[in-house]
Amino acid sequence: MPKRKREDYERGLPGYHDPMAGFAGAPYARSALTLRLWLAGFGLVFCAVAAVLVLRSSAELAWLGWVLAVLALIAAVDFGWVLHRKRRGEPG
Repeated sequence: MPKRKREDYERGLPGYHDPMAGFAGAPYARSALTLRLWLAGFGLVFCAVAAVLVLRSSAELAWLGWVLAVLALIAAVDFGWVLHRKRRGEPG
């Protein structure tokens, strides 16, 4: 498979996320990257702040603080990945 150029990503990759792309005349799916970026950012801030507050306030709920910290880490990775995709020119 040849290496894709920025122009390929700017136009959008047809059927990139849709296993049923083009089935029965259906249009190709488009990814809502900006919405995903905002949701990942919100999840990162919310989970990080909540984790700090829970870990500082209660020893009984330390497990919840660590769960929130892991979710904040996942949101940070997702945020970075979406930024990468937007920087290479994917629409959305």
